[in-house]
Amino acid sequence: MKTIQSKTVPKHLRKYTAEQHYEHYSAINHAVWRYVMRQNHNLLKNIAHEAYTDGLKASSISIDQIPNVGEMNESLAPFGWGAATIDGFIPGVSFFEFQAQGILPVVNEIRKLDNILYTPAPDIIHEAAGHAPILADPEYSFFVKRFGEIGMKALATKEEHDHFEAVRAYSNLLEKGDATEEEIEVAKQKVDECEAKITELSEAQIVGRFYWWTVEFGLIGELNNPKIYGAGLLSSVGEGANALSDEVEKIPFDMEEVINTGFDITKPQPHLFVCKDFKQLLDAAEQFATTMSFMKGGTESLEKAVRSANTATAEYSSGLQVTGVISELLKDEQGEAIYLKTNGNTALAVNNQQISGHGTDTHADGFGAPIGNLIGVSQPLEDLNEEELKSVGVSINKHTDLNFENGIQVSGQITNIVRENGKVILLSFENCSVTYGETLLFSPEWGTFDMAVGSEIVSVFAGAADGENYYTVDDEQKTPIPEQTQIELNELYSRVRNIRDNESGNLASDLNTIYEQLKENHKKDWLLRLEMFELLSEHDEETTLKKKLLEELNELKKENKEYETLIERGLSII
Repeated sequence: MKTIQSKTVPKHLRKYTAEQHYEHYSAINHAVWRYVMRQNHNLLKNIAHEAYTDGLKASSISIDQIPNVGEMNESLAPFGWGAATIDGFIPGVSFFEFQAQGILPVVNEIRKLDNILYTPAPDIIHEAAGHAPILADPEYSFFVKRFGEIGMKALATKEEHDHFEAVRAYSNLLEKGDATEEEIEVAKQKVDECEAKITELSEAQIVGRFYWWTVEFGLIGELNNPKIYGAGLLSSVGEGANALSDEVEKIPFDMEEVINTGFDITKPQPHLFVCKDFKQLLDAAEQFATTMSFMKGGTESLEKAVRSANTATAEYSSGLQVTGVISELLKDEQGEAIYLKTNGNTALAVNNQQISGHGTDTHADGFGAPIGNLIGVSQPLEDLNEEELKSVGVSINKHTDLNFENGIQVSGQITNIVRENGKVILLSFENCSVTYGETLLFSPEWGTFDMAVGSEIVSVFAGAADGENYYTVDDEQKTPIPEQTQIELNELYSRVRNIRDNESGNLASDLNTIYEQLKENHKKDWLLRLEMFELLSEHDEETTLKKKLLEELNELKKENKEYETLIERGLSII
């Protein structure tokens, strides 16, 4: 039998990973997981895509306890997937790269009891219970990976990158729990300020909308009788139950409408899109991809990279890939880019593999190169063979003058010619000057001039061509061990859990002891009362305690609408 290897996270993505510290999940954490999963399993078994229920078992996800992500990684291997724990928010480019690699990023955190119906922040319920099970469907699995390949190349604006960092900082303050109100308010203002500066609809935003209305909140099948496949619905007790009601408008899936429809992560969705099948999603994703910079190239795409002010890759027609922060474009009178410049760490690659001797250590101070054809040469420079190169003066250890049709002039002694896949991709010069009219673009005293060869830019995309070699690789992040809170209440939850798991001792007597502490010190905890009521119901124990628990649950329902919903749903399953 063929051995299926579990997935390993590429080294440049490991900085986003974290240890799960599984043993430090509290009994309350496990109870929250169990409540949500029991609700969802009961609700979704008839209304979710057929792959969901089977996928729960296949992906090593238990209804009764939080999954071990290491075990999930092994269990997902037969589907061509793996799983890795991450610590909160990660950049969109990296998130989609995880998916492109067939690795599901699973957030360590689990929602608090107060946010059990729905949390806008990522958590393990959303990732493990929402995303993982349905990956068992081969067609859907292929779509998610392919969308990861597309999404990781989407260019965002600098304003969006700034907004992301502000949101992450704000989220970290809230998670820490020890920030002052003033610190939190300053961070929130920063988020609002950054958001207000976002004025254009970028590729990254469009990709985000597509992902939101499909992978997160998608419906599939017949418009009047769809099923759920979106992870946001599969993991939300609140929205999952409401998704198929008449309160939520069902709209036939249409790519143009989807990418032109915004969303609010803090509120239930007023409408959802229904696709016919997963092939329709894949076809739409491929159609949208043709509009993106990584497939279009050209000046417009380079301009988007400049506006991103973040690492991006420009690919020449020769196949040479230049990775760095593209900071400046020189344009001709028609507004077409004829020379590009990067700032700081730059690397050169071909076929997504860094060229030996052309990493960030060599090009630490940036890079510049012309784009275009030579005057009087019918073929692009990259297509010339050795004899043809000599005929235009390109020969090792010889001085040459290259005059481009766009007016750029390169003059110096050639020291190296690099070919890949039958094309010239790079010429290295010593004692070189590069000029455009009166403008000096490169001076001999600056050292070696490595000239990218290519008549045009055929692709521009976010991130690095060879991330493994381009990015600085830190040690894996070590997630701090979470502090235990509500120690007494957690102990009561733990004792009830042990009673359920072991089924030993005197049930009524043991639960009565726990109840006395619960009644005395935790008057508004509804979930443990529900679990105790469930245990007594399962064992047909018609006791005074069972009546008291039901009375108190009915009283707690009057506290607020959320308690009423949660308790009623819990009792309905029991």
